[in-house]
Amino acid sequence: MLTDILPTGFHGAINAKVGVGSTVYIAGAGPVGMAAAASARILGAAVVMIGDFNPERVAHAKAVGFEPINLQNHDRLGDLIEQVIGTPEVDSFIDAVGFEAKGYDGKEQPAVILNHAMEVTRPAGAIGIPGLYVTEDPGAHEAAAQKGNLTLRLGQGWAKSQSFHTGQTPVLRYNRQLMQAILHGRLPIADIVNATVISLEDAPRGYHDFDNGAPRKFVLDSHGMLKNAA
Repeated sequence: MLTDILPTGFHGAINAKVGVGSTVYIAGAGPVGMAAAASARILGAAVVMIGDFNPERVAHAKAVGFEPINLQNHDRLGDLIEQVIGTPEVDSFIDAVGFEAKGYDGKEQPAVILNHAMEVTRPAGAIGIPGLYVTEDPGAHEAAAQKGNLTLRLGQGWAKSQSFHTGQTPVLRYNRQLMQAILHGRLPIADIVNATVISLEDAPRGYHDFDNGAPRKFVLDSHGMLKNAA
């Protein structure tokens, strides 16, 4: 948790300028999205919404205290947000999906989240992008995306004076502070990402379940150390 998903989610929240009283939307209820939600909460957000197509992930997000946004309902994200907070825009948007994003039709749309981010983030709001974007994606369905080119409505973000923050997470910048938050019970990350310990022999099943969107973060315990420690 401390070497990957939690600092990544925290970096996204910091870059989205989450603070006391912020309204926050997070795209993607996978482990990084859930870590971003936990980070937004500890940073003082007033409301943290998490959107996903996977009903199990949406249900888990609700179970651990976040506002779930079921993207299967329709593709008007602003309307879905308005149903929760009374306005179709948020202060902070965190993209925890990246270039592998899919649209409402289930098809690959690598720029859809970035365009949604500009649409539903308020003027002068901030967009944190810990989700991965690549310089090339040879397997992409769109010819432009194969070369790393995305169809962005950048003018919308420019006109709204939004800020965008991308790039790899500087893990060591946050590692100690997050460790202290965990050790002192302020950030129960294992519960939030539904950490599930499995043996090395069960790794193929774990990867299969994760690829199918299981609302879990699998932890490989190849030597039974966690069981012995318990």
